[in-house]
Amino acid sequence: MPDAVVVGAGPNGLAAAITLARAGASVVVVEAADRPGGGTRSGELTLPGYVHDVCSAIHPLGVASPFFLEAHADLAAHGLDWVHPEIPVTHPLPGGRAAVLHRSLGATADALGRDGRAWRGLVAPLVRRWPGFAESVLGPMLRLPSHPVTLTRFGLRALPPAAPLARALFRDPPARAVFAGLAAHAILDLRTPLTSSFGVMFAAAAHAGGWPAARGGSQAIADAMVGHLRSLGGEVVTGHRVRALADLPDVKVALFDTTPRHLVEIAGDRIPARFRRRLERFRYGPAVFKIDYALDGPVPWADEGSRRAGSVHVCGPMAEVVAAEADVAKGRHPERPFVICTQTSLFDDSRAPAGKHTFWAYCHVPSGSTVDMTSAIEAQIERFAPGFRDLVLARHVMGPAAIEAHSINYIGGDIAAGSHGGLQLVARPVLSANPYTVPVDGLPTYLCSSSTPPGAGVHGMCGWWAAKSALKRL
Repeated sequence: MPDAVVVGAGPNGLAAAITLARAGASVVVVEAADRPGGGTRSGELTLPGYVHDVCSAIHPLGVASPFFLEAHADLAAHGLDWVHPEIPVTHPLPGGRAAVLHRSLGATADALGRDGRAWRGLVAPLVRRWPGFAESVLGPMLRLPSHPVTLTRFGLRALPPAAPLARALFRDPPARAVFAGLAAHAILDLRTPLTSSFGVMFAAAAHAGGWPAARGGSQAIADAMVGHLRSLGGEVVTGHRVRALADLPDVKVALFDTTPRHLVEIAGDRIPARFRRRLERFRYGPAVFKIDYALDGPVPWADEGSRRAGSVHVCGPMAEVVAAEADVAKGRHPERPFVICTQTSLFDDSRAPAGKHTFWAYCHVPSGSTVDMTSAIEAQIERFAPGFRDLVLARHVMGPAAIEAHSINYIGGDIAAGSHGGLQLVARPVLSANPYTVPVDGLPTYLCSSSTPPGAGVHGMCGWWAAKSALKRL
């Protein structure tokens, strides 16, 4: 019998299993779906020959996270190849111009003109000290930091709301808009505290490691992780849903790449009532509405930079981004939503037939929304890319219900597996020096999903930290 079982074969569950196996533990991963991957699965969603990423597509925190840096050579040996766009991110503005986030910090600062100096001051210290900074911030907050000065510098910029910080730091619309677009990945009202942390983190990650995709689709990430795990003696079992602890083999420790809600359903009364109530109070956030496109050609963005970018943040000036995210936070559907677009076929020719393209776009909506946002999303894209609709060969739509059906961790369509608002940015799922440990009668148990620090994203760090905690027990 194995030393450990991991429930869920998403990137965090696989990262936990690899970390355990590299330390010499025997481990088996059980996954309810027919394929491992969770949020890193790919498929032909529209037409034959068009490979789409079902959930995540671009991975700035993946390529630059301590787990992926540590496992880089092994994952590359099993087929993981990071490919980078010429330009990581753009944010189109009215009049055919755009704010451009280059891979180079210097080029970005130059492009931002008189706001370039402020941009350097915001992110340069973190980029210079990225490896140590990333390990400090991509993990539990209630611990002694290994790089206290850098973490303090980050904290001073991370605490304020994103919108007021952008207004204070930057004078011109491009810098304000691109920072707001990065911060909007928090899926929160940008007038609330701590939303700046997302803008600063994503900006630093883009300059430190880039804004890559996995060649051939995000499924390649999961496949490489499974291959590496098996080379270490680990096992992955798919098509097996765990509904109760009795469904698990006898093991020394169990790790769950699930939400707190699903762990409570599985463990039930074996979790002490007081702690169970704390898990049940964990809040889930807004949802996403996503469309995958097969296109007859590249998106005809009005600005040249967006035609070469991996991601395009579509909404217009910062005020419109703030208004859109405020609407979602209040349970409303924005008339002009903030739309996150990726166009991986521009720099990965394995995604579509020659001369054709794949395109991926989503916006934020209230949890459990049943509103069809297709027209609103396409109106926003058409606003900055006239003629876009004429290129659409096929589309595949996923509302919140379909998102949750793809992965039960995405409750109500919440791809972050829990709101990052308020204290939940650090208290995931509870405020604790070791937030991965869950008291379960008779079985040392750990939560390793993005419902734990550092939260959402394909970085493997939730699994990495949880496995390190479990290894102390083993």
